[in-house]
Amino acid sequence: MLIKKILIGVDNNKFADNAAKYGFDIAHKFKAKVGLVHIVEPIVTPYNNAADPLSGASDIGMADVELMDIQNDASKHIIDDVIKKYGGDLEIMHFSEFGDTVDGIVKCSQEFEADMIVVGTHSRSGLDRLLMGSVAEHVVRHATVPVLVVPLTEEKQ
Repeated sequence: MLIKKILIGVDNNKFADNAAKYGFDIAHKFKAKVGLVHIVEPIVTPYNNAADPLSGASDIGMADVELMDIQNDASKHIIDDVIKKYGGDLEIMHFSEFGDTVDGIVKCSQEFEADMIVVGTHSRSGLDRLLMGSVAEHVVRHATVPVLVVPLTEEKQ
């Protein structure tokens, strides 16, 4: 098995941090390049969702632009923290995307030409999983490369 590039999904939670640790451990052992991806799902504000009836264009207000800037800054901060914590001497690229998390991770894995994707999981089950879905499960179903899903065990929480 030759692993040259590993894409790691990161977020501002302990589940993603645990997955990042695993992903970077593998990358250090294989001397692989790392791609970090943080996906920001857009927040829809109710006061300006209306599209112009003539042009069909949406009205993006200043509040939306400011919110996108805040989300972008937070994304950069998350990625920088992970690089400082685990990066060491590895070659690291990063991707900050807006949109659907699963689509963003799969798209970035193809763009980065990843040999493996590493994501964390909340280990939800039952009704909670049914209602919330599972990003990790959907990435596994749609990815074209192997996906390592890293659970956070109770003793690590």
